Amino acid sequence: MYLDFGELVSMIMGVLVPIIFVVVVLRIVAAAIGGATRHSGTVNDSYQGWFYVIQQQHVGVVERLGRFYQVVGPGFHVRVPIIDRVRDVSLMTEDEHITFDAKTEDNVTIELDVSVQYHVDYSQPVDGPSGIYKSLYTLTDPVAQMKDYFADALRSQIPSRKLDEVFTEKDAIARAIDEIVSEKMNEYGYVIVTTLITSIKLPKDVQQSMNRIIASKNDLESAKNEAEAERQKTVIAAAAKAEAMEKEGEGIAKQRVAIAQGIRDSIDVIQGAELDAEEANRLFEFTQYIGMMEEFAHKGASTVVLPSEFSQASPMLRDLLVSDANQKAEE
Repeated sequence: MYLDFGELVSMIMGVLVPIIFVVVVLRIVAAAIGGATRHSGTVNDSYQGWFYVIQQQHVGVVERLGRFYQVVGPGFHVRVPIIDRVRDVSLMTEDEHITFDAKTEDNVTIELDVSVQYHVDYSQPVDGPSGIYKSLYTLTDPVAQMKDYFADALRSQIPSRKLDEVFTEKDAIARAIDEIVSEKMNEYGYVIVTTLITSIKLPKDVQQSMNRIIASKNDLESAKNEAEAERQKTVIAAAAKAEAMEKEGEGIAKQRVAIAQGIRDSIDVIQGAELDAEEANRLFEFTQYIGMMEEFAHKGASTVVLPSEFSQASPMLRDLLVSDANQKAEE
């Protein structure tokens, strides 16, 4: 098959023209549907296309010929080129971490890490501008302004407290600065959701001193506990000893009563053996002496101390002693 040059050109143009048309249309559509460039923070750059889509939890602020016109919600919208400018505003809660230096009442410089959650005030006011309007047109750098307010609020709270009070009253300090900054930022269309003091950092030398103080307090408390334990043991031992002595005294008293009762019965029996009272008493003394000597013998005692008047005993007692000695000699 033979094709001349004209037919070849016609075929090539028939293929290229549709392709060029599609590319041009796509470029036009891409230019028409322009999206906003996303940046950090609540306010983003404006949309540039003829058509734009607002995402959920965002709103679009439409400026017509450089002047505020209206606020549009999520969805598909049309922008009039050159005349309209649409700025994207995020309504989501942002989290900002800030670090501050402050000096306590006892002249210790500390570093505080503060976490702040905030968002644009999207409530609908009865009168006056909305929070969205104020967040866009009252502050050029809301985050920097918020940091300044927090720094001022913290430095008004920390110098009135000592170092240990800063730790114990951390939540109270966070609530106090939250109330101060919330009131000011609300005027600019921002709501402070919560403020947290996440950490308190001390200079190294101060931290070491505090560790030593805490260790000393723990040692003192331990010593007090040990002393108290020893005191309790002594008190309990003394009480037990006193109780034991009381019981022992009761036993001795009962023993003496029993001995006295036995002595009285023995004397009654001896007096019944036709002896006068003096002889009965001497006989009882002799029997007590014999019992004592037997006890000494059992215990291995080698020395016995007798009263000086013992030699003046009755003839019957001397005879008994002599008889007992002779009997032991024979044995």
